[in-house]
Amino acid sequence: MRIAFVIFNKMTALDFIGIYDPLTRLRSMGFWPDLEWDVCAYTEQVQDDRGLGFVPAKVGHPLEGYDLLVVPGGYGTRELQSEASFMSWLQTAAGCPLKVSVCSGSLLLGAAGFLEGKRATSHRDAQADLAPYCAEVLDKRVVDDGDVITARGVTSGLDLGLYLVEKLAGREIKQQIQRQMDYPYEMQL
Repeated sequence: MRIAFVIFNKMTALDFIGIYDPLTRLRSMGFWPDLEWDVCAYTEQVQDDRGLGFVPAKVGHPLEGYDLLVVPGGYGTRELQSEASFMSWLQTAAGCPLKVSVCSGSLLLGAAGFLEGKRATSHRDAQADLAPYCAEVLDKRVVDDGDVITARGVTSGLDLGLYLVEKLAGREIKQQIQRQMDYPYEMQL
């Protein structure tokens, strides 16, 4: 399995790290030694909404060929959803079998056309902005609508990461990763 973690300026770092941590433990804990991932961006340097810097492994490369696309949220989503060059780049992920977002990352999935006819969620402050892009906005922590899964607010990235681990690798592996992370909470869908 190949994962593309998308990062961008003014993202919320926890949106990215919250889902990155449990998913990448599939490899680091020896469950899926062949798991691969890239941290992908449209720009060479990325800073979150508070100035924390990130260095992407792939810059501007098409997002095709990945099995899972992960898009965080943050204040940068408001600008990027109307930036044609960024959105064209994100749309290169159209063939990814599974697309997921955390927080207002769902605005980017929506602007790319990936939420058409789907149910989705986002941070409560972005739900009205999400409505034009999807069939229904749900105020739930995680919304699974087949090939698109969205998570509500910032800390829901951890829940989404563990949800994906269970969906992809099973409940027992999810529980082992959850114990290793010392994350005691069970998500209620």
